[in-house]
Amino acid sequence: METTMVPFVDLVAQYKELRVEVMAAVDKVLGSGQYILGDEVEAFEQEFARYCGAKHCVGVSSGTEALHLTLRALQVGPGDEVITAANTFAATAFAISYVGARPVFVDVNPTDYTIDVESLQAAISERTRVIIPVHLYGQPADMDSILRIAHKHGLKVLEDACQAHGAEYRGRRTGSLGDVACFSFYPTKNLGTYGDGGAIVTSDRHLAEQVRHLRNYSQPAKNVHTHVGFNSRLDTVHAAILRIKVRHLDEWNGRRREIARAYGELLSTTPLGIPSERPGVRHVYHLYVVCHPDRDHLLSFLRAHGVSCGIHYPFPVSHQKPYALARTVPKDVPVATRLSKRILSLPIFPELTREQIHRVAEVVTAFDGHSPSAMGDTSTGLELATSERKHL
Repeated sequence: METTMVPFVDLVAQYKELRVEVMAAVDKVLGSGQYILGDEVEAFEQEFARYCGAKHCVGVSSGTEALHLTLRALQVGPGDEVITAANTFAATAFAISYVGARPVFVDVNPTDYTIDVESLQAAISERTRVIIPVHLYGQPADMDSILRIAHKHGLKVLEDACQAHGAEYRGRRTGSLGDVACFSFYPTKNLGTYGDGGAIVTSDRHLAEQVRHLRNYSQPAKNVHTHVGFNSRLDTVHAAILRIKVRHLDEWNGRRREIARAYGELLSTTPLGIPSERPGVRHVYHLYVVCHPDRDHLLSFLRAHGVSCGIHYPFPVSHQKPYALARTVPKDVPVATRLSKRILSLPIFPELTREQIHRVAEVVTAFDGHSPSAMGDTSTGLELATSERKHL
């Protein structure tokens, strides 16, 4: 059987569309001799802050460093606790550990997989300093409830928006919802560069200045060091590339939403649990994560039929070795644990074609009713004439 390969993500397709603009921007930076910080970084910071609806942006070397330096700027340290979701990428927890604080992992909502507000309330102790809600897969967490809890207890709210560039909550973009937000510009993100990069976004001038100093060896002036600082700067060439890409972000996010709608229609008759969008939220589908009780066999079946996919994430962070003794609320985060065995990420990126979308849906639909023993059979009638396919 002829197999149509569907990649999980295709970064080259996007580069080809932008190649002329990107190469001109890179050439401009290289010709300037200004490779560290400089005008392009400052211009991007202003543009991205404005895009998010905040007053300040500070470019740093990665999303992990954005979280790390922000916690340092908030003076979080040994003896403090920082609450976050159990089903995030490990970097969220690592940043907490970098400053010597203890992560406390909270269970998640079973419908949208973001941090569970009731569990969050129960997790607060006299040592809690910061709450880090994760806008998971491109959907903002329940920020009104989170902010009410934070204000009641005098806590700071740091948005982990590394998967949610351009997502909206009640008409406001991520980056403007809490006290401060952190973004990653890793290549696969909705807004990504061709390497590592990140930023913090805030309307708190003092906090922005603290991070600005920390990222550059804590130098308010050259060779003047007020604290132990870090080399965590956003490279100038990446800033130049991001300035081009941010102009396309809303268009790309719109395309991701179209793909998600198409998947929703095509997969509506399957046993899959399909992503939902909460009222008042604009999900930007960094990932399209479905849920299936026989996830591992479905994963094998998809891969055998040429559909690349992933799992985000196969374990709650509290199940990873460095955090085996961490406090969890409720104990052992049962919802996140159960979901980790059932979730599966299907291909989604702006350049995904109609044919590829239908191919994914065909393979998923064909899996329904197959037993594990049939996984090796690739002649399952997956071909479908183009004329018979639904359109987006």
